Amino acid sequence: MLVEYARFLFPVVLVVLVLRSFVAEPFRIPSGSMLPTLEVGDFILVNKFTYGIRLPVLNTEILDLGAPQRGDVIVFRYPENPSIDYIKRVVGVPGDEIAYYNKVLYINGKQAKQEPKMPYQPAFPNLKRFREQLDGVEHDILVNVMYPAGDFIVTVPPDSYFVMGDNRDNSRDSRYWGFVPEQNLVGKAMLIWMNWQWGHWPELGRIGTMID
Repeated sequence: MLVEYARFLFPVVLVVLVLRSFVAEPFRIPSGSMLPTLEVGDFILVNKFTYGIRLPVLNTEILDLGAPQRGDVIVFRYPENPSIDYIKRVVGVPGDEIAYYNKVLYINGKQAKQEPKMPYQPAFPNLKRFREQLDGVEHDILVNVMYPAGDFIVTVPPDSYFVMGDNRDNSRDSRYWGFVPEQNLVGKAMLIWMNWQWGHWPELGRIGTMID
């Protein structure tokens, strides 16, 4: 009986492992660094096929299918501790000059479009919401007007990416620890498939939301 169960389960387990390693993998959002795009408790699906196929453990690329574009929300291995997965938005690709003045992005000398939106939440009057556009990708960001701007200018080196959280003043990102090496990429965040936090009812309206 056990042998029969094993014969039945083995191909199922094998398919799951292959899909998780090369095609798609679920992740849970643990912090508010990507608010308002992603909330704490969001369960997301990450497409690991978008940027190519890598061998697990060895992390050797066996098929190149593309590269992250400005505006992509990506999951990657944290450069200072690759055992930890991070999620941020790509704002700079190899060769880009990225500047940040008065909490506004400039990419290769051109200002990223920002339009003010309705307040984020009445309980947080210092958090201002803007609609930002990066290469045609529109998304909302949060800016805390009480925090200093932290102006900077950098050039993204080859095979690297500059990333930032959408919650601009509550995100540890490339401004603090540097660039994301291409070899650290895990995949592109595609879809919210569930939302749940301990002690809270699931936010059913977020289920099935595509991540922009």
